[in-house]
Amino acid sequence: MSHLLSTKPIPNHQRLIMALDVPSIEEAKHLVETLGDSVSFYKVGLELFMTGHYYELIDWLNAHDKHVFADLKFFDVPETVARAIRVLSQHGVDFATIHGNQAIMEAAAAAKGDLKVLAVTVLTSIDRGDLKDLGFECDVESLVLSRARRALEAGCDGVISSGLEVPKLRASIDHQLIVVSPGIRPVENRPADDQKRVVTVPEAFLNGADYIVVGRPIRDALDPRQEAIKIQHQIDEVFSKALGV
Repeated sequence: MSHLLSTKPIPNHQRLIMALDVPSIEEAKHLVETLGDSVSFYKVGLELFMTGHYYELIDWLNAHDKHVFADLKFFDVPETVARAIRVLSQHGVDFATIHGNQAIMEAAAAAKGDLKVLAVTVLTSIDRGDLKDLGFECDVESLVLSRARRALEAGCDGVISSGLEVPKLRASIDHQLIVVSPGIRPVENRPADDQKRVVTVPEAFLNGADYIVVGRPIRDALDPRQEAIKIQHQIDEVFSKALGV
C-alpha cells in the first residue's frame, strides 16, 4: 500500500508527535529534555491544561524549537470555539483539535489564522459497540469518512483518524487533507489499555497517515530516548523503501 504514503513535504523527524501525557509541567519539561533531539513535535492536552501553566509550557517548547499540537478538542457553541481558536493561534501552536458539527468547524476554520485546525473523527478509544451505545447506526469507518468530508468542506486543515480508517479516507477524500493518527503501538507492545483501534508505526504510514501520535510506548519505556529513536528509524525506513533509497 506504498501508493498511499504521504507525499507532503514534511521532514521525517517531524512526523512523530510525542504525547506529553503527564500530570505536571515539571514532568513534561523533564521528558522533553530526556528525549532531546529525538523528538521535535509535542502534543499538549487537557491534563497539562489543568495545571494552570499551559501557555508557559507552550512558550518553553517554542523557545526550545519544538512544534506544538494543542489537543484540547474544543466543543462548544460556534462563536465560543472561534474565540478560543483565535486566542490559541496567538501562542505559537501548529495544530489544534476540535469536535462538532458543520457550524462549529466552519467557525473554527474562519478564526484559525496560521494555526491548522484538525477535526476529530472517531476517538481511537471507541469501537462499533460504543458507537451503538451512543446512538450511531453506522460502522466506525462510515462515520470517519462522513466527518472527514464535512471537515474539509468546512475549511479545516485535517482530521484525527485511527490508522485503520486512513486507507478508505485517502481513497475518497482530497490528499491535501492532513491526517494525524493516534493509537500507535509497536508490534511487540500492544497493551490492554484504553486504545481499541490501534496500528503499528509502519502500518500507519503505509495506510496514508501524515503524522503519528505516540505517548505511552515512549514515555513508559526503560529508555524513552532510545524508543523515540527506534520509532524515528522505522519512519525513515518506511519512506526510504518507498523512494527506493
